[in-house]
Order: sequence, then structure tokens, then C-alpha cells
Amino acid sequence: LDAFARFDSVAAAEVVRADRKINKEWRSILRETSSFMIEDPRTITAAIDVMFMARSLERIGDHTKNMAERVIYTVQGEDVRHTGSKNILKVARRDSINVTLEADEEKSED
Repeated sequence: LDAFARFDSVAAAEVVRADRKINKEWRSILRETSSFMIEDPRTITAAIDVMFMARSLERIGDHTKNMAERVIYTVQGEDVRHTGSKNILKVARRDSINVTLEADEEKSED
């Protein structure tokens, strides 16, 4: 939300990168809970509850990533969906480089 409020494309790119970590954790939880269910069938109900909770958190991460991609689009004017996290960070940093250059130009004019 901070990236959205400040129109900070670099912070938004970091959100996109964090989503990859969330997805990795979700897959790990799926593996672990599946193992628990196989080892002890009495844990199936609780394990399924954990899986649904983890999936909900993973979806929150996906929605957050979508918002971050829209922030980058709003600030940079470039659609970064489905382009990979390296490209997203590259596009997002263009703004901070341009702002720095513009600030330097304004100082030299004064």
C-alpha cells in the first residue's frame, strides 16, 4: 500500500519479488502437510485446514503483486505483467533514475 500511496515503482517491484518467496513457502507448506497426512491419517482434517489457510495467504500475495504491477504501469506507463521479475525491476528503476537526472538538471539551472 505504501508503494501505491507514494507511486513508488521501485517499492512496487520489491512487492513483486516478495510474491515469489510467498509462492515458494506455499509449495513448501503443501509438501509438509501432505507428508503429515500420509504419516498419520488422523491429521487430514487439520492439514486440509492449514492448506486452505496457506492458499488464501498465497492468493493475497497474488493480489498484492497485481496491485504492484498496476503501480508500475501507472508510474512508468509500461505493462510489466508476465515479463519476469528482472524486467519489472529494470522498468521500475527507470523512474528513480529519471527523477535523479531531472533533479540534477534543475539544480544546474539555478
